Amino acid sequence: MLSQQELSDRFEIQDLVFHYAHLIDSKRFDALREDVFTADAHIDYSAMGGSVGDLEETITFLKASVTNELFPNTQHLNANVQVQLQGDEATGRVMCFNPMEMRLGEAGTQTFFLGLWYVDTYRRTDKGWRIATRAEEKSWVFNLPDFMSL
Repeated sequence: MLSQQELSDRFEIQDLVFHYAHLIDSKRFDALREDVFTADAHIDYSAMGGSVGDLEETITFLKASVTNELFPNTQHLNANVQVQLQGDEATGRVMCFNPMEMRLGEAGTQTFFLGLWYVDTYRRTDKGWRIATRAEEKSWVFNLPDFMSL
């Protein structure tokens, strides 16, 4: 049986995961510093063609690549949040279904879909739970524009 603290920790981590998705989809990348990641976080988006690096490198990558001009609409739908607690640290695996609308110049837009997992470590800080590491695992891709590869 889980203690009240363990239940609270699980809900806080789940809310953190959902808040990350909201910030990404609303393109509020600077808020990831205070609201989501630890200052020493390591983020690996390479499985889906993205950057690998620290928090500042990740925010720079997101600002350059996930723009309104290129991706006017995105959704990061998270489910199957699996969390294993070990005191003030935890590990997690989170499913993400990610439809993305991409502008193709005068050809209009194309919507494609990504299926992936986030493999995370979390740390309790004085501001609450934060993601200390995040790595994407590719699951599947559907309807990717011809010029892209993942």
